[in-house]
Amino acid sequence: MRAILQRVRRGQVTVAAETVGQIGPGFVILLGVTHTDGPAEVQKLAEKTAHLRVFEDEQGKMNLSMLDTAGDALVISQFTLYADAKKGRRPSLTQAAAPDIAEPLVAQFAATLRRLGVKNVQTGSFGAHMVVSLENDGPVTIILDTAEL
Repeated sequence: MRAILQRVRRGQVTVAAETVGQIGPGFVILLGVTHTDGPAEVQKLAEKTAHLRVFEDEQGKMNLSMLDTAGDALVISQFTLYADAKKGRRPSLTQAAAPDIAEPLVAQFAATLRRLGVKNVQTGSFGAHMVVSLENDGPVTIILDTAEL
């Protein structure tokens, strides 16, 4: 699994001009799933995400996690995180998991964040054309890949 974590002041996702998810301070998480991912990768990535200390403490140092700050999470499935653009001009998407594999793992990731103590976890609409808006905070953007954790 791959995730791009963007620390935000706010985030929102709309589908067909209707808001389907909205958060305050926390992470907008773009989440990609590959063929070999399963429950172990979900758990590992959710734990790393929930406990990652990139939120500022009273001294302005990145020393707090989203659990420490009661941060929100907006989880957006993004199969293009597994795009391969090495050859030609059109990226290959063969490393992205099929929807029947990816969709339950994305839902499990969101549920695992909730179970770990993230109070407000919102999601986009899997497979839909989504418009994501956010207000970066910092900006702080972290890339996580379970193959490297």
